[in-house]
Amino acid sequence: MNTRTRVLTGTAVAVALGAGAFGAVSATAAPAPAAAPAALAKKSDDKVFTTSTHLTIGAATRAAQAALEAAEKENQKVTVAVVDRNGNTLVTLRGDGAGPQSYESAQRKAFTAVSWNAPTSVLVGRLAQVPNLKDIPGTLFLGGGAPVQKDGAPVAGIGVAGAPSGDLDEKYAKAGVESLGQ
Repeated sequence: MNTRTRVLTGTAVAVALGAGAFGAVSATAAPAPAAAPAALAKKSDDKVFTTSTHLTIGAATRAAQAALEAAEKENQKVTVAVVDRNGNTLVTLRGDGAGPQSYESAQRKAFTAVSWNAPTSVLVGRLAQVPNLKDIPGTLFLGGGAPVQKDGAPVAGIGVAGAPSGDLDEKYAKAGVESLGQ
């Protein structure tokens, strides 16, 4: 190798080693100091944070299973959906033989019940006064949805679809709520 090639090769190796050493030093650097507890306490006092109650996945599964079993005892083929306070689906159980339309309907009934903190059969009556309610995305104003409450506030919704009537669907949804000790 000529002198020029040796110098360039040596420089490239030195740069690579230097970059590796810099990365190792950066990775082991001390973490940034934590925020002062007094500052965090002040923000908490100013009502910056809030807490909310959520249904556990275990409880949601038990409630869905209880609703499905209540329907199966009466030979009804339904789908059960449980959504959290924000309308996100936690559990959906599609019973044997449930129609394809029941999946989405159960989710929308659960979403509607938790959104208004009321059984969907009650909300159907409100459509007479405010018919545009039905235009809100994701809602379904048919019997079959029931809210799950903690201290009067909605924490989840259970929706059932597929039985011959909304009254039956809602009966099964309420069986799911009752399985939670509500």
